[in-house]
Amino acid sequence: MEEKNIKIIKEILEWAVCIIIAVIIAIAFRYFIGTPTIVQQSSMDPTLKEGQRLWLNRWARTTGSIPNRGDIITLEAPSQEHLNLSQEDVEESVVARYDDNLHSGWETFLYHVLEVNKKSYIKRVIGLPGEHIMIKNGYVYINDEFLDEEYLPSGIVTDSFGGACTDLVVPEDCIFVMGDNRTASVDSRRFGCVPLKKVESVVGIRIWPLNLFGKIDK
Repeated sequence: MEEKNIKIIKEILEWAVCIIIAVIIAIAFRYFIGTPTIVQQSSMDPTLKEGQRLWLNRWARTTGSIPNRGDIITLEAPSQEHLNLSQEDVEESVVARYDDNLHSGWETFLYHVLEVNKKSYIKRVIGLPGEHIMIKNGYVYINDEFLDEEYLPSGIVTDSFGGACTDLVVPEDCIFVMGDNRTASVDSRRFGCVPLKKVESVVGIRIWPLNLFGKIDK
């Protein structure tokens, strides 16, 4: 009987170890490689509709790559929706604010890895580090050149949408992002330029609905 109990305990421990290893592998894959997600916002409408399912590529974050202009990305939502641009340091003032007040390794793990209570936005990359972004007359200009945004429906007008960040140079290690739904997207026009370290993933493909399965055109 004692040998039988020892055998049962051994089998339970072996299964427990296998489950723990599987969970660790799944968490690591989700954080470093990719993960599915569901669109829960209307800021990328009509390119992306609420309820659509996407595959997020997180390898770019793992390797520290800068996303390309036109890429659709997910990012950690800033702590402040509107920037106060009255500060003396102009370059610092256009960077989105984040309250990084996690005090323990466990809190950091829960928030950044398991994404417990973490809010994310989905936006399109418009401006890259060092570029001059200007929004005027309903259009976007980069380094004084008109940006042809073919992914936007005809007649879409881009204005400030109540934000103050419409004429700026994107700081180093930051990007300027906007949603395709220009009249409803809270984005860099309001909260400022996003630090690259706050970019979570690049949208890889749309996996649902099936009739729209595949890569999303830029």
